[in-house]
Formats: sequence, structure tokens, C-alpha cells
Amino acid sequence: MREWDLRAASSAEMVSLLDTLNAVLAADLPQDPPWQGSFLREYLTEMMPGERRIAWVAEADPVGPGGVATPGMVNVLLLGSIGVLEVLVHPSARRSGLGRELVLTAARRVYQEGFQTIGVEVVGDTPAVTFFQSLGFTREYVETRSVLDLAGVDWAELGRTADGVSPGYDVQFHPGGLPDQLIDAYARAKAEARDVEEGELRPSSYDPQRLRDSLDCLHRRGMTPYIVLALHRQTGEVAGLTEVVVPAQHPTRADQYDTIVVPAHRGHDIDRAMKARMLLELRSAEPALTEVQTWNAQDNEAMLKVNAELGYRPDREWYEYSVDVAELVHRLDATAKISPSGPSGDRAR
Repeated sequence: MREWDLRAASSAEMVSLLDTLNAVLAADLPQDPPWQGSFLREYLTEMMPGERRIAWVAEADPVGPGGVATPGMVNVLLLGSIGVLEVLVHPSARRSGLGRELVLTAARRVYQEGFQTIGVEVVGDTPAVTFFQSLGFTREYVETRSVLDLAGVDWAELGRTADGVSPGYDVQFHPGGLPDQLIDAYARAKAEARDVEEGELRPSSYDPQRLRDSLDCLHRRGMTPYIVLALHRQTGEVAGLTEVVVPAQHPTRADQYDTIVVPAHRGHDIDRAMKARMLLELRSAEPALTEVQTWNAQDNEAMLKVNAELGYRPDREWYEYSVDVAELVHRLDATAKISPSGPSGDRAR
């Protein structure tokens, strides 16, 4: 295993990583589209200001018949006060102790860097759940992922929903980002709606400059943002917003980001109208798109209801786990001394 400079990785190394990623998806999330090589390096290396990613790769040397060049990889994103893990173990290399070794390698560095907590996103109904629980990670947050199949959308009904916003609001579509004159009002809307619960591992951007940085980072990573917002005519303020990103890495399935309605403007069907308008615009802006996926806290009944009305269907539970870094390193080091091979390892994404 070696520390891996992803910016300097060879094309062959990136192809091997992509093969491992898609093998993991095929095993754990067989309904998800495979990733493409476009912007994979940028996806892993382009960061927000103040963030760093450190990666390690496990290599098979030599690669025998039926073997894989990259049986495992781990990276940790250092942001704020937490290190966020991403662990990949090829299905053929599972139950070998590799997953545990990868986590220990990353945890040691996070500890040396002075961070106290490691977090990881774990997909429900995959081996990663029991793996991270066995390492002492604690579940902190639960979301439901829902997926909308665009082939089943009633576009005429969706058009009526998009027109159903109360008088006094203008719904606008902004492909690629926002005009700078709207950034401040947009950030204020996000700040006013902070009562909407969100996970720690995917923080939103409430500060205008951080919002600019976030949009710029998305473009550098090959991820095209689309924004629909509702402007309150009387005040000119942003009353609501919804964001969708279409990644070059899986361009047939878009990712729904924030959908927010400022508290003072709730009850005017803004959320339904904005999300419906977004889907109508995406139909022409991204003709290759076939699905949209979104994540919602399980207690966010209002948004879950809106999504269901639009045709989204619950797919998987998505968990955030965390653990004290010092405790994790001590536990894994102690286990390694007793049994160097360790118990079975797996991955989370």
C-alpha cells in the first residue's frame, strides 16, 4: 500500500481505479449507472478552499490471472473539524482484511493531522454497514435516497405543477450557476432556512463567497449545476431555491442538492413549482438524462411528500457514521498486533 498522489496518477492507474469503482457498484448498487472516466481525476482532486484530500492505494503485484490491479483504495477529505473517509475494496478482495488495513492507514494520518473525528457515508443493505459497526463507528444521521425515472413522468401534469406557484413570485431557471447579483440574496435564503436538518458530511454553503467557490469547484470537477429559484416580487428576495447537478462521471443520473423555502414564504407551493420547473428544464438541457436521485432526512415529511407526488420512489437508506479517531487507531492497532490479517474488510462510498 502506498500514499497516492491522484493528480500525478497515470492514465492506466485511473482506468484501474474506475474498474474497481464500477465492480463495487455492480456488487452493492446494481441499479446505479456505472461511472465513466470523464473528469474522474478532477472529481477526486479539485477541492474547496481550505479542504484537502489524501489518498492511498493497495496494489496487486504481480497481477495474476483474473486479478485486479487496484484491489483497494482509501481517501480522506479533511474539512472543518472532521475527516471524511471513502473506502473502495474490489469484491474479489473482500474478507481479506484489506478494508481494515485501508481504514487504519487513513485513520493514523487523520490522527497525526490533529483531527478528532472521522466520518463516513454508508449505503444501507451493503456489507459496509456491519463492517463500520464492527470498527466502532456510530450511526449519527439517516437519510432516504429516492430515485425518479424520467421515462415515467407525466410531463403535462408536471407543467401544471410548475405553473402552480402562488401569485407574487417569479420562478427562474439558471443553468450553470447564478448571476453574481443574485449570490448575496441566494446565500441569505440558505442561511434563513438553516432549521432544515442536514448531515455533517455534506455541508451547505451559506456564505456568499463560499457559494461562489462551491459553484466554481463543481465546474472544475466536471459537474454542471442547474438552479431554479423563486423571487418574491415585492421585496426582490430569494424565497426558495432548488439545485440539481449533472456529473460528467454518471451523466444519465443527476444529483438533487438543496431544496429550500425560506420560512416566511412557506405554504405557497413554491417547493413543488420549483422542482417541477427544474425537471422540465432538464428535459431539454440534458437530453441524455434518464434519472434524478435525491436524499432526504426521514423526518422531513413535507419534502418526502413533494417528491412522492413528483414520482420519486424510495430506493435505499443512506447513513452517516462517525468515530473518535484516537479510539479507532488504538483499537485497530491492538487488533493488528493480535491478528495481523484482521477480520473481513469492505467498503463504503
